[in-house]
Amino acid sequence: MTKSTLLAAAAVAAIGLVSAGAATAKAPVTHETIWMMKRVGAPIVSPDGKWVIYSVVEPSYEADKSVSDLWLVPTAGGTPKRLTNTKAAEGGVTWSPDSTKIAFTTKREGDEVDQVYVLDVIGGGEAQRVTSLSTAAANPKWRPDGRAILFETMVWPGASDDEANKKAIAARKARKFNVRTYEHFPIRYWNEWLDERLPTVEVVSLEPGAKPRDILSPTKLAHTPGFSGPEGETSISLSPVWSPDGKEVIFAATVERWNAAFSEVNYQLFRLPADGGEATPITPAKGGFREPTFGVDGKTLYFNYNPRTEGEVYSLARFSKVAWPAGGEIAQVARDFDREPERFQVTPDGKTAYILVPEAGKTNLYSVPTAGGTPTLVMSPATGGYGALSIPQKAAKPLLIANFSSSVSPQEIVRIDPAAKTHSNLTNVDTAAAANLDWAPPIHFDFVSAGGRKIHNMIFLPPNFDPSKKYPLLVFIHGGAASMNSDQISLRWNYHLLVQAGYVMLMSDYTGSTGYGEKFAQAIKLDPLKTPGLEINQAVDEALKRYPYIDGTKMCALGASYGGHLVNWLEATTTRYKCLVSHAGEVDLQTQWGESDGIYGREVTNGGPAWEGNPVWREQSPITYAKNWKTPMLLSIGERDFRVPIGNTLENWSTLQRMKVPSRLLVWPDAWHWILKPEDSRHFYQEVDTWLAHYLKDGPPSLAPATIK
Repeated sequence: MTKSTLLAAAAVAAIGLVSAGAATAKAPVTHETIWMMKRVGAPIVSPDGKWVIYSVVEPSYEADKSVSDLWLVPTAGGTPKRLTNTKAAEGGVTWSPDSTKIAFTTKREGDEVDQVYVLDVIGGGEAQRVTSLSTAAANPKWRPDGRAILFETMVWPGASDDEANKKAIAARKARKFNVRTYEHFPIRYWNEWLDERLPTVEVVSLEPGAKPRDILSPTKLAHTPGFSGPEGETSISLSPVWSPDGKEVIFAATVERWNAAFSEVNYQLFRLPADGGEATPITPAKGGFREPTFGVDGKTLYFNYNPRTEGEVYSLARFSKVAWPAGGEIAQVARDFDREPERFQVTPDGKTAYILVPEAGKTNLYSVPTAGGTPTLVMSPATGGYGALSIPQKAAKPLLIANFSSSVSPQEIVRIDPAAKTHSNLTNVDTAAAANLDWAPPIHFDFVSAGGRKIHNMIFLPPNFDPSKKYPLLVFIHGGAASMNSDQISLRWNYHLLVQAGYVMLMSDYTGSTGYGEKFAQAIKLDPLKTPGLEINQAVDEALKRYPYIDGTKMCALGASYGGHLVNWLEATTTRYKCLVSHAGEVDLQTQWGESDGIYGREVTNGGPAWEGNPVWREQSPITYAKNWKTPMLLSIGERDFRVPIGNTLENWSTLQRMKVPSRLLVWPDAWHWILKPEDSRHFYQEVDTWLAHYLKDGPPSLAPATIK
């Protein structure tokens, strides 16, 4: 048997293919298949460990026809029960301390913005509205005695109560001019312009007629210039939690927000008396803080901590702790561990913590003593990985509930048995539908780059794969760069949908990716595109050596965000690809610096501001090499994208047209960094499929997109 035959046979075995005669006919993967599949949310486990609440989204292509409701299932297993059946989705679901009720936020009939509601899960009945605010409520948390709830909202400067917020809103609507005015950076974030509103924490008693009370806005901290909270893709959140005795609220905040144009923005953990008073730091340490969580004994506050280093492009989060109520210096729990914890949970006895760790395309489960130590691998699933791990603190014995999913397994709720190293499903919302689809998990392989780094890769194969045939290659490049290719289902770039027409896909975790240690991610500094681009080409060469079914004469590179940056770099530096697809990609490092919603990190990556003369700014800008551009390119951009604004795509488009390179431009007026509307998404895949067929399969002269179902 030849080497090529052996490799082909190994590939077939790796994905578990069976002979055509023995196989049961499978359904093709279509856009409708992926988009219309129900979507299971994260598990919300009752403190006593008996129940799990989770959301199920039932999507629709029709505007406002998508449905999201809450479901309940016993942790011991059983038939799920639907809890809500309303038009608006529920968010921020949290159990009461006695495991009988839940609080959540939603916008129901008569609500102009999201309000806090309470539902008696055990006793039954309708959900009761707790707040009636002019500003939207979010992230409710029960006080330990179950008699009050804190929540977050965004308030206008100087507004001490909701009446003042109403007046501020009315005044804004009544003014005859329309202008945004700024004196400090930042001015916009991801897909929205920022305004004067500031995050705060309010507390509402559950006694009849009680009104919420803002406990943070009156403080000196909230009036300090540059005050704000950590920013997510769609909101700012202080991540507040109650202290074990219910007398204080703990949250993360910064007074450095206005420094964002010229330095790293650091945060601190603060404590605030719930009955009123000033906020004080819990620890002198500054950096990034996520998931503040108390142990059952109330003597330790755990969190993920990024000890940011000025001048570094990336810092690894550390699973850490601080003594409570004393506060003080931070101690690491996960020591000598060069991986980032995505989530942690502490067992009820307080002795052990389990952490979820993304690495090499999967998300694995580790354990570590809370006294401190090096984490030990508990479970590394063959495909995909775990998410949203939860351990109920009042359960009789340790109980691990999580999500499990992979690129061929839609997300479901599972119960993990770490001793047996197995998990069992508590939900099977999409299990049968997924089993009926013609798709297969990826093949993993590593190689050592010319620079001496081990590069992890995944290969996805098309349906009805025949190793004796030749297939065009799609080279998919992930964004970030601080991210990695994951063995997960994605709506934004679905691997299986892209290979359906008879392509093989290669995905590589280039230098700068996460999941391989801090130094690997930091190595992109002063080398944002050149080395990652070389590694992508080296990965292609390696794949061509290993897998004889890849046709190296017919290849296309695709990517979005940082992946789009790298696609543009390939345009500038090689002609080996028949075509390229770039969504939200930068073409000029300096233009991207000036237009983006974040600028300082780009200076760090490129060796200081452009006017200081570091050659990286020009030498690693694809537009510098415009005279070399020859490869046909499909460009795509959301008009509301402020992370990689439309200017870079227009600059790219103008250059392609000036150089007479075959090109096509897609501008999505309603999209931001991602194309999220269902019909927009469907048309995007139609465009990409038509583009690929034209250049990789000698398709028709016309590039008008065909209909893709």
